[in-house]
Amino acid sequence: MTRHLSRAGQLKIACIQMEPRIGDIEGNRASGLALIEAAAQQGAALMVLPELCNSGYVFADREEAAGLAEQIPDGPTCQQWLAIAARRGVYIVAGIAERDGACLYNAAVVIGPQGYIGKYRKLHLWNHEKLFFTPGDLGVPVFDTPIGRLGVAVCYDGWFPEVYRLAALQGAELICVPTNWVPMSGQLDGHEPMAITLTMAAAHSNAMFIACADRVGIERGQAFIGKSLIVDCSGWPVAGPASEDSEAVIYAEIDLSEAGRKRQLNDYNQLLTDRRSDVYGVFRSD
Repeated sequence: MTRHLSRAGQLKIACIQMEPRIGDIEGNRASGLALIEAAAQQGAALMVLPELCNSGYVFADREEAAGLAEQIPDGPTCQQWLAIAARRGVYIVAGIAERDGACLYNAAVVIGPQGYIGKYRKLHLWNHEKLFFTPGDLGVPVFDTPIGRLGVAVCYDGWFPEVYRLAALQGAELICVPTNWVPMSGQLDGHEPMAITLTMAAAHSNAMFIACADRVGIERGQAFIGKSLIVDCSGWPVAGPASEDSEAVIYAEIDLSEAGRKRQLNDYNQLLTDRRSDVYGVFRSD
């Protein structure tokens, strides 16, 4: 597989931490494009942008959400991302509010220099998202691209290890996570947010890279925590966590081929083949 690499074996990733403004589609697009351009100038081949980075997050009602949603890939936001990806020769994974007929989805698009690659629809909706969005219906797709095998998760999906495991079983090397992390109750002073712990654990237990692009700011009273990060396939951060309150772009150069190798822990243990699928089942909680 031909890979678009910054130098032999290395893929340079940028996680773009920005502050979308609710309802400011034009301003959000412009801010995102400027940050993509800056990351491309720094040699990044893959950019990850936050969840719902085109629209903002805290919708007043479903009508507002519908008015800010767009079709994928024909809407104006995707068209602008497609144009800059082609011009700069880069890949983009970004969160977007999708309108498909009568349904709205909290989605993410995967775009490359040659055009639209695919999309992911958030499986696990958080809090008031359930008032606006339909749960994702595309499963956990893995996209085979010239830079590697990419999966996508969005924010609260990261609380469900099944999402990462299903991607790993399909050979995913890197999971891109557009996210809007919020403060969690019970957070202990002096400790990193639970989202970071879960990301590191998922990367370690599946031997895959994970790149999380969060947002910052306060929107209609809802605070966001920033802390974007890139984690290697052993589970350790290689970029970030970023600031909790400022826009930033974090970078890491990684070798995606390590993902497969690191699944072999020693002569006797391999993370995926050691699974006891003979005793795993679906259990109901009554």
